[in-house]
Amino acid sequence: MDPNTRGPEEYGQDDEGTAPRPRPSRDPLTPDFGHQAPALARTVRLVVGEHLLTVNPVDGSEIELRPPGNPVGPGAGEAAGDISERPVKRTPEQRAEAERAARPPAPAGPARPARPLQGRQDEREQLVRLLARGRSVRLTGPAGSGRTSLLDLVAEDCEDLAPDGVVRLTGFRRTTADLLGDLFHAVYDAPRYRPADDDLRALVREIGAVVVVDDLDLGGTALDELLDATPECAFLLGATPDTPLPSADSAVEEVTLSGLDRAGGVEVIEDGVGRALTEEEANWAGDLWFESEGLPLRFVQAGALLAQRDRLRAGADAVDAFGVFEDARPFTDTVDGLAGAGEAEEIPLPSLGEAAAPAPLLAARLSASARATLRFAVALDGEVPHQAHLPALVGDTHADAALGELAACGLVSPVGTRYRLAAGVRTQLEAAGYADDAEERARTAARHYAWWAGHPSVTPERVCAEADALLAALTVIVPATTRPGDDEEATSVRLARTAAPAFAAGLHWSAWENALHEGAEAARLAGESADRAYFHHELGVLALCGGQLDRARSELEASLALRGAIADKRGTVAGRRALALVADRSGDVPGLALATVGEEVPEARHEESASPPRGIQAALPTHPPEAPTVVGRREPAGPPVRHNRGGLKSLAKRNLVAAGAGALLVAVLGTVVTLGATSNNDANDPSDRVGVSPSSSTGADDGGLESDAPGDDSGSADTGEATSRPTDPGPDGTMGTSDDPTATGEARPSSEPSSSQEPGGGQPSGTPRPSSSSTSSRPSTTPTGEPSTPTGEPSTPTEDPTTPTGDPSTPSTGGPSAGTSAGGTTSAAPVSPSTVDTTPSTPDEVI
Repeated sequence: MDPNTRGPEEYGQDDEGTAPRPRPSRDPLTPDFGHQAPALARTVRLVVGEHLLTVNPVDGSEIELRPPGNPVGPGAGEAAGDISERPVKRTPEQRAEAERAARPPAPAGPARPARPLQGRQDEREQLVRLLARGRSVRLTGPAGSGRTSLLDLVAEDCEDLAPDGVVRLTGFRRTTADLLGDLFHAVYDAPRYRPADDDLRALVREIGAVVVVDDLDLGGTALDELLDATPECAFLLGATPDTPLPSADSAVEEVTLSGLDRAGGVEVIEDGVGRALTEEEANWAGDLWFESEGLPLRFVQAGALLAQRDRLRAGADAVDAFGVFEDARPFTDTVDGLAGAGEAEEIPLPSLGEAAAPAPLLAARLSASARATLRFAVALDGEVPHQAHLPALVGDTHADAALGELAACGLVSPVGTRYRLAAGVRTQLEAAGYADDAEERARTAARHYAWWAGHPSVTPERVCAEADALLAALTVIVPATTRPGDDEEATSVRLARTAAPAFAAGLHWSAWENALHEGAEAARLAGESADRAYFHHELGVLALCGGQLDRARSELEASLALRGAIADKRGTVAGRRALALVADRSGDVPGLALATVGEEVPEARHEESASPPRGIQAALPTHPPEAPTVVGRREPAGPPVRHNRGGLKSLAKRNLVAAGAGALLVAVLGTVVTLGATSNNDANDPSDRVGVSPSSSTGADDGGLESDAPGDDSGSADTGEATSRPTDPGPDGTMGTSDDPTATGEARPSSEPSSSQEPGGGQPSGTPRPSSSSTSSRPSTTPTGEPSTPTGEPSTPTEDPTTPTGDPSTPSTGGPSAGTSAGGTTSAAPVSPSTVDTTPSTPDEVI
């Protein structure tokens, strides 16, 4: 059905053939279930410490480092450059407006006069005196003792005591960090800004105010942390006897509230009923005072019971006399039994048991909308929905007046900016059957809140005000989540998806975390991988904002795995950016060679490393260039901190092992090849006598290899004398050591240039060159002692040399080629090719 182009079968045709305009909705609070264009997603930008957080309800929040010089303060969420460098405090007018917004809303209907406080004047004066001296006080009293009313009166008396006035906070289910954040935003004008922990503590230390915290849940070290962070504040704390006590060394005064006396209880009842009590009613009030131990809440509810009794008496007399509005009476069963009596005494007083647990009797005499509201409150863990939601939830346009009925009867009490069921009321209503349809009521509330929280006109602050009701609905419906059908969406998943971004934008991060956890579980039960990836991504971003890097890494990796499975490209990009920021904050870059930490290495170059001499170039293992290699120095100040991390950290370790193994393999190969190329000290090694042009050839007569004959040294091509190298390794079995025997004769250089190339890289000796002068300087070759006769004979090559293209030359085997001296120095003077002796030599002629 298209609302813009409706057909004639839907609304009919008028005289001109055009479709009439649809009738507008009668109730503006009910949603239009027709086809609507999808609304644009709301993105909110926050300044969180040193980060910029963009809350994105579609692909996941994006977080980045705040650029240097980017200020913080009023308007930080709207634009990054039009705000002051430091948050400023609110003016007195702004504080007054914020205080009015922090109070619970007034019930609909005619204004009711405030009840006077009975029997609390002494406690009131004592609290004001202690606060005026700058002392912190803890007011302890049971639920229903009038603690909240007394705190309100004391706060009014202390408005001018501190420079920053009076700040009202609620401690119901709030941690120390939550209270510090609430205190900061109550005094400073800094919307869309959440300072880092150090900055927050520095800012709240400058606050000087009387802080009133009701329904406190903190004690011990948590309370000490709150007091130490705000040394210029005086706290007035309201708590129950079950709340943990302050630590022994804390300077917190203790004031205890006791019950009212009998006369005070009677005054409370008379104020509720609006008249003086009869003797029978006064005796009944006395019995109630003994049973209730003087709790003011019980007398308020008793006064409501007597007021309902008076209305019943008046209604019964009116029906009996005139018979009008009989069909409109909400209590026909009760009144029918009394109709015709006409005597007020015929309606008995409630029994003592009914007066001790009056909730079912009080609820039975309320309107249908009020009773439905009580059922919703029981289903939502005692949270009463805001009166603006009651018409949509109950289905009655005038259901917003139900809150006034409940408050007048003492069935609800204010908690922060909202109302909850009064102490003991929920238990009494559950026993009366008000929890029979709790799951269905919670599901109805969840469907309504899911639509309402995602509406573009609803601000994050309004959603945060209903946070407890939304979370209570999630808690009830998440365990019952099942896989939805085609083109359907699980209610629990939808509520968590719409409420979580609003909690984040409203800086109610404890509610944000709870909604994300509940949403992740609901998405798992519903089989929604995309929603589950979103919740894990948000949990990772939340942990990153709180400095919990290990938790942020695990959550983001889980989100990336789910998004990779469903090919969510945009969500994957957001997750990778957040994960890169986690790696940057923790110093763990994927692929980082941690083994190089603490070592000085040269600057990395994009060049290929040189191959060792006579070595083989090895290919080093390569890795994708995920991030540049970071080299640092490990400070010896203390032992390294080890973190048990997985994911990319494990991948980095595996890359480290592979890179180290490759580098070790290259080093070993280079060392082996280098040693093999430079440690050949045997002058008679056949490998040095085989070259491109072999010096020996196969004889025609014997088929063997010809031996190298010593050259004739009578020619003019004498290059000098050289001492032959011994072939006996000596006693140690190692050639080239000091204990090797020396040669007995002189070894003359070969008369023909050698065809092998020297290890030093000189020119091949096979190329004829002019002979050098016989008078050229060269080291002495005369042995210093009697050399021993060498016993070793040169080995015969095992392979046949290739046939040279030119005339083969016969190298000398008596010493190193090209005139190597006894000290290993190679002479640079070649022999003349004119003196080459081509006579074949035999092995017997070898020295």
